[in-house]
Amino acid sequence: MNIPAELKYTKDHEWIRIEGDTATVGITDFAQSELGDIVYVEVETVDETLDVEEVFGTVEAVKTVSDLFLPLSGEITDFNEKLEDEPELVNSDPYGDGWMIKMTFSDAAQVEELLTADAYKELIGG
Repeated sequence: MNIPAELKYTKDHEWIRIEGDTATVGITDFAQSELGDIVYVEVETVDETLDVEEVFGTVEAVKTVSDLFLPLSGEITDFNEKLEDEPELVNSDPYGDGWMIKMTFSDAAQVEELLTADAYKELIGG
């Protein structure tokens, strides 16, 4: 299972890459493997400001639809438009081309509440 040490994680299986006051968000390798083949990613919250743990979109796999939860409070600034034509990038490259959103976050203290790679490994029984 691929769990990059430089990223932060949520109990809902999102990963977060922090760069200044911007965060890139996607779902983890574990999450995509549990979901199976991803056929659609929907994010209609670009330019909206949401609170931590609010639903920012959904990911649809062959057998299920799962909500995506915002890991930090802030404004969603960008959606990975590659996913409109190639949602399978979430399966093949969850930490690279399969990213879902970029956002600016408003409360740096929330970053400290996110899981480290080791804590996430424990969560999923790794």
